Amino acid sequence: MRQIPVDTSGATVMVAKAPQPKVKDRRTGEIATDVETGAKMMTVDVMFAANGEVEILSIAVPEPGISGELAMGTPVALTGLIARPWENDFNGQKRHGIAFRAVAVTSLADAATSQAA
Repeated sequence: MRQIPVDTSGATVMVAKAPQPKVKDRRTGEIATDVETGAKMMTVDVMFAANGEVEILSIAVPEPGISGELAMGTPVALTGLIARPWENDFNGQKRHGIAFRAVAVTSLADAATSQAA
């Protein structure tokens, strides 16, 4: 499947919702895991502001890639962010969208605090 790298250098990114376990199957409550490493996957909702537009994006991140306190409003850096288009049929209806995944989500508040000290 095609993966499109996302340039975050000109964007302001802040946590909109603290990390939550990514649910693979809502019926069973099964938590998603990284296919390559087996790490538990987390979902972090972020406010992504760029080019005069603001969107809330849900980003899947392996749990080891989450660093620092990621409370609502915390500025963050997104490492290795990619967008992946998807499409499926569910009960005879076509659905499609874009899934976002990052290697890491890192709090920038911790860096600002240590620079101020």
